[in-house]
Amino acid sequence: MNWTLEVVIVPVSDVDRAKEFYADRLGFVVDHDTVINDEARIVQLTPPGSGCSVVIGRGVVPDMPPGSLKGLQLVVPDLQKARAELVERGVEVSEIQVVGANPRPVPDPLDNVGFVFFADPDGNAWAVQQISSRA
Repeated sequence: MNWTLEVVIVPVSDVDRAKEFYADRLGFVVDHDTVINDEARIVQLTPPGSGCSVVIGRGVVPDMPPGSLKGLQLVVPDLQKARAELVERGVEVSEIQVVGANPRPVPDPLDNVGFVFFADPDGNAWAVQQISSRA
């Protein structure tokens, strides 16, 4: 049996600002933006190529302090290209960092150990890791 992670709730203070950041700055696809009533709204966004989406909203999502989610991680095949795209879109992103060492030879020295880091407007912290191929 497969168990797939499909949705992660991201706590935000301003749904419109967060939607703009994730859609326009990060390039996530807006799957839906549903207003249930004046107090309830849910927005689901999916990173290109991902099987897991993020959900932001109010009134129908768990009540968590905005910015309290740390350690979310995206994986890309080309970290330099991904970082350049984030910079071009206006995201404040770290320089490329190498974290650790590969235990075996890999096609690109950044594979598995290359990361960049950024945060959304509320401070939810994200990492982007390079993995160009999997064993």
